[in-house]
Amino acid sequence: MDWNTIAGFIDTRLVIVLAACWVIGYGLKRTPSVPDWSILYIVITAAVLLTGGVIGYTVEAIVQGIIVGAVAVAGHQAFKQAREGAVGK
Repeated sequence: MDWNTIAGFIDTRLVIVLAACWVIGYGLKRTPSVPDWSILYIVITAAVLLTGGVIGYTVEAIVQGIIVGAVAVAGHQAFKQAREGAVGK
């Protein structure tokens, strides 16, 4: 499954939520008191809440929020792995 297929699952109104989740995750990663294992759960929770604010609090919003949060975390990991691979870490 490629990124275009995954992007097709996300409502276009939620691009700003995706960007916000990426920033939230980045900030959490830089916070020493936040364990790495909890970042995924915090980002997905924030995504669900933000998505509900954008498209309304429905079952669809919950599903979209989970997808957006997961894509934000996975996208960051893909970017990080590609960068580390290019540098040779």
